[in-house]
Amino acid sequence: MIRANCRARFTAADFDFIVRTLARSRGENVSLVDLLSDSEMRDSILDHPLLVETILSNAGHLHISSQFYFYILARHVLQQAGIGNRKLSDYIASLLETFSRASQLQSPDKIGERAHEYIADMLIALTRATPEQTFLLRAHVGNYSLFVTGIFHENTQRRSLRGAPDIRFYEQVGRTNYQLLASHETARRCELTEVFAGLADRFHDVRLALNDLAERLLHLDEDARPPLVL
Repeated sequence: MIRANCRARFTAADFDFIVRTLARSRGENVSLVDLLSDSEMRDSILDHPLLVETILSNAGHLHISSQFYFYILARHVLQQAGIGNRKLSDYIASLLETFSRASQLQSPDKIGERAHEYIADMLIALTRATPEQTFLLRAHVGNYSLFVTGIFHENTQRRSLRGAPDIRFYEQVGRTNYQLLASHETARRCELTEVFAGLADRFHDVRLALNDLAERLLHLDEDARPPLVL
């Protein structure tokens, strides 16, 4: 199960990167004490534009964790799209980290070939699932729909011209499942109600932000990807 927990899993190398990066900026005085002792200050520091700039200008030469990498980039594009909820950004970062690893950075064609069949199988499984299984399946349907249309949108659209479901289909499926998840007791216990409600309400906007991320910022091939510390 994906949780909004990238910020809770930053490493010592990530904090060191923040301190070293912002120390280059005149007037900035960020210490490890600031980063580790005050969550509000830490969140504010994580929004510093120099962090994004440094990551993008040094791809292939960074020793940062995958959770930090995806959080900084996801937060950046979501803020540009007018989506300021940090927990939602954290969830999207966790989603990207999980699916990028799970797919082993497969090519868009490989993901596109099985996307519809995979979604259809899960929707069928929902008809005979237990309440707990239903929550996990709906979460996976929503997450998978967002990942495929967000990161591999061009491939999804291209395949729709040959009769496969189009992006609107996946948007509707994703939005509906996130909406149902928002009222689920498990979401409340996991403190994800607000996240799922936000994704249901702004699925299209989040998807467009991920399109921007995939086109401009994110390297999905093994050679271009930074050597992340896992």
